[in-house]
Amino acid sequence: MSTATTSTRSAPTRRRRKDDTKLALLFITPASVGLLVFLVWPLLTGLYYSFTEYTTLTPPQWVGLENYSRLLSDPVFWNSLKVTIWYVILNIGIQTIVALVVAVLMQRLTQSTVLRSLVLAPYLVSNVVAALVFLWILDTQLGIFNIFLQWIGFDPVAFWASETWVIPTIALVNVWRHVGYTALLLFAGLQSIPAHLYEAARTEGAGEIAMFRRITMPLLRPILALVLIMTIIGSFQVFDTVSVTTGGGPADASKVLQMYIYDNAFAQYEFGYASALSVALLVILMIITFAQYRMSNAGQSDLD
Repeated sequence: MSTATTSTRSAPTRRRRKDDTKLALLFITPASVGLLVFLVWPLLTGLYYSFTEYTTLTPPQWVGLENYSRLLSDPVFWNSLKVTIWYVILNIGIQTIVALVVAVLMQRLTQSTVLRSLVLAPYLVSNVVAALVFLWILDTQLGIFNIFLQWIGFDPVAFWASETWVIPTIALVNVWRHVGYTALLLFAGLQSIPAHLYEAARTEGAGEIAMFRRITMPLLRPILALVLIMTIIGSFQVFDTVSVTTGGGPADASKVLQMYIYDNAFAQYEFGYASALSVALLVILMIITFAQYRMSNAGQSDLD
């Protein structure tokens, strides 16, 4: 009797599981197709092209490691890598510090939804629009910021035409746009820290700075590490701000890696070499991400 009942109950369960599997496959199919078409296939194609000499006028010709050998002896590539690293250091350093301060202030002083919306507002502006606005604001002759500098007695600064100022300027434009989004990510991480830890520390007489060092930073470490990984990857891929404002100038002072890849592909039509540069950038990002993940122990939390 019991065996028959068990069989009767298990049969509908198996049918439901099969139906759920079919439904799940139906839902993930569009995303899977998009992943294969727009990510996996371009990645494999680019990897193949990196071993070829390829332009739009001739079919790909296999050249082996010739593109990578050229890359290692290419001074423009190394200069672009140096420029990109300098940009990443400035962008990540300033953005992380400011975002962390904003996130802590939102958590400790107010959790207003309106304030969070205002903090996120610059992120809703596209990179191209933000770059154009700051291009006009910081223009040497007509920019309102340089007019203000002259009004208070300073000489105008060639933000976009100076080899010294151009990368810090691009970094600050992108900090302005992304800092609110980064702050909200960190704010979400702060929300996961139990409030009773702060109450206990306050009872022991700890101040805000002591609680920040001994409670906030250790417990925020996994979220902070993941945010840093995301922002570093995004910073290495900077392109639109540079393209709109300087085009890589002056004298290649702002020619980041993505700009150099674009120039080789769509100005010089050397798609094989551009693919090799793209693969090199991918390898660099993979190494940095892996090293940062391991060093920061992003997969572990002090709350465990």
